[in-house]
Amino acid sequence: MTKKDIHPKYYPNTRVQCACGNSFSVGSTKEYIETEICFKCHPFYSGKEKLVDTTGRVEKFRKKLAKKEALKKKKRRK
Repeated sequence: MTKKDIHPKYYPNTRVQCACGNSFSVGSTKEYIETEICFKCHPFYSGKEKLVDTTGRVEKFRKKLAKKEALKKKKRRK
């Protein structure tokens, strides 16, 4: 038996909206959920490989690599 007034409100038809455009409903304690990856666009379920770079890690790595190469060239000239 559950205690009254200690559990959050439950929404049986919560709308979930994915960045790929897919939307579906689930049960949740939130009325609306936004997500970046769902079962329609996730590589494991879709079978398609897709690079997900939300924090700019790839660009950051490329800049770091370019700086390293530039330093190597400078040292070779001296």
